[in-house]
Amino acid sequence: MKDIQKEFLDNRNPTKDLWRMFRVISDFTDAFEELEDLPPGISIFGSAREKPGEYYYEKATEIARGLSDKGYAIITGGGPGIMEAANKGAKISVGLNIALPHEQVTNPYVKIPLKFKYFFTRKVTFLKYSVGTVMMPGGFGTLDELSEVLTLVQTKRMSKIPIVFFGSEYYKPLLDFFEKMLEYKHIDKEDLNIFIVSDSVEETVNYIYENAIKPDIVTSK
Repeated sequence: MKDIQKEFLDNRNPTKDLWRMFRVISDFTDAFEELEDLPPGISIFGSAREKPGEYYYEKATEIARGLSDKGYAIITGGGPGIMEAANKGAKISVGLNIALPHEQVTNPYVKIPLKFKYFFTRKVTFLKYSVGTVMMPGGFGTLDELSEVLTLVQTKRMSKIPIVFFGSEYYKPLLDFFEKMLEYKHIDKEDLNIFIVSDSVEETVNYIYENAIKPDIVTSK
């Protein structure tokens, strides 16, 4: 209990708050400077626990390769698993890593690495530079990022971008829960049109390309 009390009081310490603000600014400054000239990106989220040779790992590599061939940068969390797989398939490969108590090592396929102090500055950076997103199967972190982008699009705090949930079997319980939300009128029916569900690499790549800003917008501006 004492540790919890200390942490709570630390969070209300004006001196520490000042340094927190500087660290927040530092996170954003580093990201904005490094990614200023990045082509439109596609964020690919998913579990850090998938291994090479496993189904979703290999599909993430194929999806990233297909989108990369169309000129998109591929943005991931920079760690292992699905993140590694997506960076592996990318020509322009970005890894937005996060400082954790147990160090998350940047995977060897990241060509543009960044490390963040805060999850929220990292999530802002993902969506600032992404014109589409692919949600591969994952854990709490993936669910967090999934909820973030759905909420921002639903509330029109960001423009609608193509969102793909990859893996219909995996996402079926979540889709059933969305139907329960709809039954209780906690969401609108049109909210279920914010995303598509797919098991096809080709469909995923084509859907994003047909509905996202095209990669040449940066070079033609």
